[in-house]
Amino acid sequence: MSDPASLPYRPCAGFMLVNREGRVFVGERIDASAHGFWQMPQGGIDPGEDVAAAALRELAEETGIAPDLVEVIARSARPHLYDLPPELLGKVWKGRYRGQEQHWFLGRFLGEDSDIDLAAHHPPEFKAWRWVEPEELPRLIIPFKRAVYEAVVAEFAPLIRASIGG
Repeated sequence: MSDPASLPYRPCAGFMLVNREGRVFVGERIDASAHGFWQMPQGGIDPGEDVAAAALRELAEETGIAPDLVEVIARSARPHLYDLPPELLGKVWKGRYRGQEQHWFLGRFLGEDSDIDLAAHHPPEFKAWRWVEPEELPRLIIPFKRAVYEAVVAEFAPLIRASIGG
């Protein structure tokens, strides 16, 4: 395996979806390596794909939520990087990346819980879902992504509070 520092970061888009009460959607990972951890919808950006379009596509694939049921509120001011832990380097993404460069979006869910369909993605990414308080997010995510979640929560929390009920 090459020196991890020589590998690029995988371009990724993520979506923090909040409901009318200001709680955030999280899904419990289905894959064994992340068993017991919860995360917000996120995934790779295809070559040439617009970042916002990628975030909405990933949200739709992983949750079944149609883009017309989402109002985009904000995009993170900067991308957030994380490195894979040594035990995953060379195994994830065919060993081509050292981690991810994540572009995060915040949006309001305009639909109903019945609009959520985890089986919309084949295979599904999540086995369960729930709404949580934003400050809970960092303790739910796999530890090597925790700093990213802390930064995203810190950036978006004031916008979430401002958007509740509005």
